Parts: sequence; structure tokens; C-alpha cells
Amino acid sequence: METKSKAKEKYKLNQCKADNDEVKSKLTFEKKSIEDINEDAKHTSANKNGIVYSETLKMETKELKKKYFQLRLDVDMVSMTLFIIAVLTRMYRLDEPKNIVFDELHYGKYISLYLKNTFFFDVHPPLGKQLVAAVAFLTGYDGKFKFDRIGSSYTENVPLLALRLVPALFGSLLIPTAYHLMFELGLSQWTAILAALLLLFDNAMLTQSRFILMETPLLFFALFGILCILKYRRWRVYSFGWFLWLALGCASLTCALSVKYVGFYSCALGATIIAFDLWRKMADTTRSDRQLSREFFTILMIGLTVPTFIYVGVFYVHLETLHKAGPHDSIMTSAFQASLEGGLASITKGQPLYISHGSQVTLRHTHGRTCWLHSHQHVYPVRYNDKRGSSHQQQVSCYSFKDVNNWWIVKRPDKNDLVVEQPADIIKHGDVVQFVHGITSRALNAHDVAAPMSPQCQEVSCYIDYNVSMPAQNMWKVEILNRDQYGDTWNTIQSLVRLIHVNSGQALKFTGKQLPDWGFHQHEVVTDRIIIQDDTVWNVEEHRYTKSEDQKERERDLVNAEMIPTAATQLSFWDKFYELHYKMIFSNTDGVQNHMYSSEPLEWPLMSRGIAYYVSQTSNAQIHLLGNIIVWFSATFSLALYSALLVFYLLRRRRHCFDIDETQWSSFLLFGEVFFLGYLIHYVPYFFVERTLFLHHYLPAFTFKVLLTAAMAEHVFHLLKQKWLKYSFIIGILTWVCCVAFVFKKFTVLSYGVTDLSTDDILKLRWRDTWDFIVHKNT
Repeated sequence: METKSKAKEKYKLNQCKADNDEVKSKLTFEKKSIEDINEDAKHTSANKNGIVYSETLKMETKELKKKYFQLRLDVDMVSMTLFIIAVLTRMYRLDEPKNIVFDELHYGKYISLYLKNTFFFDVHPPLGKQLVAAVAFLTGYDGKFKFDRIGSSYTENVPLLALRLVPALFGSLLIPTAYHLMFELGLSQWTAILAALLLLFDNAMLTQSRFILMETPLLFFALFGILCILKYRRWRVYSFGWFLWLALGCASLTCALSVKYVGFYSCALGATIIAFDLWRKMADTTRSDRQLSREFFTILMIGLTVPTFIYVGVFYVHLETLHKAGPHDSIMTSAFQASLEGGLASITKGQPLYISHGSQVTLRHTHGRTCWLHSHQHVYPVRYNDKRGSSHQQQVSCYSFKDVNNWWIVKRPDKNDLVVEQPADIIKHGDVVQFVHGITSRALNAHDVAAPMSPQCQEVSCYIDYNVSMPAQNMWKVEILNRDQYGDTWNTIQSLVRLIHVNSGQALKFTGKQLPDWGFHQHEVVTDRIIIQDDTVWNVEEHRYTKSEDQKERERDLVNAEMIPTAATQLSFWDKFYELHYKMIFSNTDGVQNHMYSSEPLEWPLMSRGIAYYVSQTSNAQIHLLGNIIVWFSATFSLALYSALLVFYLLRRRRHCFDIDETQWSSFLLFGEVFFLGYLIHYVPYFFVERTLFLHHYLPAFTFKVLLTAAMAEHVFHLLKQKWLKYSFIIGILTWVCCVAFVFKKFTVLSYGVTDLSTDDILKLRWRDTWDFIVHKNT
């Protein structure tokens, strides 16, 4: 009996082993590629009776092929529901108020100029504006509406719903994107829902989504790009999914950069996540140095190629579309303006190309502020405000407007007349010339006298012979900077020159400083011993030949020379691309100073100040940018809690005290790398920004802080061991979400701006003394 029992047990063990082997073989079989299966089918395997089953194997291969090429479409109903709710809240009465709201004043102008192919200048890249303009074009908008001031009513021909649709759509897509991002980090579905709801019920996010503003496209592209970067890490290296998600991540982050330059912070976060991933892989000893190097250079190639193609493509569309001169083209160089239809082209047509003895020219400051070398009858005061003595010579400045006093005549020192000879005596690189002011006939001069606003530099004047011991020093050497491109001859518009004062060896320079009242607040011009700098570069913009030696007749010619019909000159895309970026980076166009609703970075985490976007002229109905105060305070607390726990865990682990298991620790570090680091990258740089800042600049950092808040809720939940604590925590979270929804509903009147409010209603919403609402006392 015992022998039979052992035999039965042995039979069962063998049977189980056989079953396990069969399961293993099936798993191995399904993991093989289709090509390997076909190869196996040729050689086949035999059954226990030695019979070959090639036909059976072929049938199995066909079935597996069907399974392999099956297309699955999974719909996440929770994500879809969140998106639908977001659409309903963002697009509710989207075309109201029918008035210009906050920065719709600027973006609306840009959209209109796009539709009229008219050049405009903005310090941010154009992708967001292009998307809105594309929708406006499809609706037949003609771009004729003038966005004159905040609060002005839109006319019937403005497709307001279409213009506001793009930001509203991106604001809606932001919610499910945040939901999936939480999932991708391994957090639970309930946590993902919580994160999405916190963003959904934030009033600042709602407000930014409803008007022609660029924050929601920026945020969507940033979050979607990070989501794609996280997804790519799950795929086998060099697989289709690996390439796809990496390319999509790079593309989306580049789109964020192409909406606003603050998208660079999101790009930096994406690059950091990739770098962390590669750093971890370096510890894998099964990977050779060659494999790691090949993967690194593949990522680098994709990370450079895809963004470059998209970014350059965005600006190619921008510059090809805006081919007409507009209100902003004066900030660009003369060559750029002359490449546009109309504008400067209407002044420069037919003018001589080569500067020669007797040329009448206007000298424009090439880089930075737009202004022209200028002089007039007035002289420098005997003493400046700081009691220093001046030369008391004729003033020379840089004037930001077209004026007859901007004309100068180029003269050879050894020639007395000012008339152009035939053939013309062309000025070349290295030649020494004089500049005679066209109206006053006095020569441009510099001498060893401290400049009025920049005493470390020399004063520049037009020489007046007072019969004192101060001789004229009016010789200038012409240095052509781009002669490798246009040759040694001094050309109109094209040639960039430095004018070197022969006596001192210093360069003619625009300082950017304004002169006092005696200088009519024009800009200072000096000579500087530091020659190689952008502010010492000039170019001839307008040019004509002197035809008469008679000064009165010459003055009449100069006065009549302001407008001459022209044709556009040619400038390559890359020349325009480079110049536009130079101006975008270095031009200070922040004209808003000491705005009553500006704020500092330290005020943002606790939302000390909001921004008045719009107020009705007939009632207290208004739009005010404020976040959900419960969400903002909770998120700030969660940020502090994460920081404290991180320090605590690191110190404890250093002492080999492991308070949480490795799975929880890895999860804690992972969402910290994305959310905590994302917050710091998007927030800290603003402490070093000198421009005027507003609350909406905080929204990218705030988004990552909210996602960190939801992740911290799950982490705290896992730290609780007793069931009653877990249930209490869940009840607390539900109560908290209900309070968030209540506050959201209460403050939607300030997000939609369609509800008439009494003075008492406004004051009841003023939960903090620093919130400055606008109140009409008579309503």
C-alpha cells in the first residue's frame, strides 16, 4: 500500500512537472517573434508517438499572428468623464463677457495682424498665437477689429467663441493629462482622480482657460511632454514604442517652449528625468559601455533633431506669414524692415547702394533700441547737474523718431565741397571721413571731456569754433564688420559699421541713458574705449546723394527726402530668424512698471494678490484672477511636508533605519523627482527675474505642486497602519474635496464675470485684506 501511495505521489509530481513544462513552453512560444515561429514550423517537433505535426503548428502560428496584429482601443471612462466635466466648466458661456479681458488686448492684436499678414514683435514665440489665428482664419475673421483697450466691447464680426476656443480646449485637456500622469508614476486611480479634481476645481485654472491667453496651451504641452517622457522609459530600448514616446515627449515639450519661453523650464525637467534614467542604467553591469553610449547618443540625436525641426518650423510659418510692414517693425534693423512689403521699403527704394563722399545718410543704432544719430541747434549746458563742466558744444544724441535733424553728410577730409562726384568717390573699410550735420553744417566731434550721463566715456558733440584752446577732433575711421558678406565698400542698410574716433581710438556708442530736460530726454551718445560691443554698431538706413553746394538748397532737399517710394530688399529666412531671436532675447519691451496688480514670487504660494482682468462698466460683474484658496494653501502645506519627510527619510536611512519599505521609498523618490523638482524648476528662477511679474506666472509651478499634493495624500495613507486611521483619513480627504468644490463654486462668479454683484457681494468674497477687488460704489 505504501509503495502504491508513493507511486501515485510520484505520478502526480511528474504530471505537475509535465504541466509546468507545457505552460513554460507555451509562454516561451508566445514571446517569440513571428519570424522565429515560422522558422520553428519548418523544422517542427514530434509528439510522443513520433508523428510530425507541422500543419498543427502552422495553424497555431496563424492564430498567434491574428493575436499579434490585433488593434486594441481602450477607453478610460474616468478620464473621459473628467474631460467632459472640464469642457462643461471651461466652455460655459464662453463668449461672455463680450468685452476685451486683460491680455486679450495684446493677443487679440497679434491674431488680427496674423490674418492681415502684418509683421508684429513679441518677446515670446508664436505657436500659441498661431493656433488661435488658425481657428480664427477658418471662421472667416478678417482681423479688422481694433483691440484698443481692456473692457472695450467686441463687434459682431469678431468670432469671439472661436478665438477663446483654443485656450478653453487646452485647459480641458489639461485635466485628463494630469490624471494619466499620476497613473504613469504608479499611483492609484483614486490618487489620479484626486489630482485631476484639484486642478479642475481651481478657479485660477478656470479663468486662464476661458480667454485668449497662452497659459493653458503652455501647461498642456508641458504636462503631456512629461507624460510621454515617463512612458518611453517603460519600453525596451530601440523598440517602436521607445522611439515613439521619446519623440512625442520632445515634440510636446518643444511646443511648450514655442508657446512661451518659460516652457524652457519644462524642457529642463524632461531632460533631467531622462538623465536620471540613464544614470540608473549605468549601474546595470549587464550593459556594456558601448550599449550605454549608443543609447545616449540616440537620445541626444532625437532630443536635438525633433525640437529643432518643430521650433524652426514654427518660426518659418511665422516669418513667411508676416511679410508686410507693421506697427512693430521699427524695432528691427533697417535690413529687416526693408525686406517687408511697405514700411521702410517705401523710403529706401531707388536710393544709392554705395556710401561715397557727399552722401546724405541717416545713421541708425543697429542693435537694441531703435534710434538715429541726431543733432540740433541746442548746446550742452556750461555745467552738468553734478557741477562738472561741459564743452558747451552743439548737442549730439540718439533720437527715437524720424526727423530732419537725423541727416548727416559724409565728407572726405581733403575735400571742401559736399557734392557727389562722377564717378562717385566710394567710402571703403578703413577710410577716414568726417560727418557734417545736414541742417547746421557742423561736424561730428569728440574730445577729452566727460560725457554728461556716462563720465567714464567721452562727450560727443558737433564742433563750434569758440576761438578757445579746444581744436576740432572730427575725424572718424570707418570699420565695416560684415565685409566678408558684403565686401569692403560701405553699403546702404547692409553694411554694419563701427565709427572709431581717430584722435582717441574710441568707438561711437549709444549708451541707452536719457538726457535731462536740457537734452529733451533724448538718448546719450558717447565714445567708449571698449570698442567691441553691440551698442557701437551702426548702419546707414536712408541714403541720397548731395546735388547742390548751396546750403539753403541742400536743406530743402533734406527736408523733402523723408519719404521716397521704394521696393523691398531681400533677406534670407535664417537672417530674419537670427535677428528676430536677438531682439526677442535682448530687447527690453516690458513697458509695465509698478503695475498695481503686480506681485513678487514670495507672495504667490499663499496667493496674497490676484489680478483684476475685467470689470463691467454698468455693474460690479468682474473677472479677477484668484485660485481656490483651499487648494493653494493645502498645496503649499504638502510641499513643506514633502520637504520635511525627504530630509527625515534621508537622515534615518543614513542611520540604517528604514521606516518605509523599498517600494514606498522608490515611489516617494519618483514622484518627488517629477513633481517636487518640477515645482522648483518652474518657481525658483523667478527670484532672479527683473521684469514685472504677476500671479499667472506661478501657474506652471502651481500645477506641479498640486500633483505633488495628491501624491502626498496617497503616501500618508500608506503610512497609516490602523484601519480606523485609514478610514478617518479617507473621510477627511472626502470632506476636504467637498470644501474645495464649495469654494470653487462660490468664486466662479469672479471667473465667469457674467453675474451682477452688489458691493456687499464683492466684500463677502474678499477673504484676504490684500485682495484688491474693484467696486463701483453706485451699484
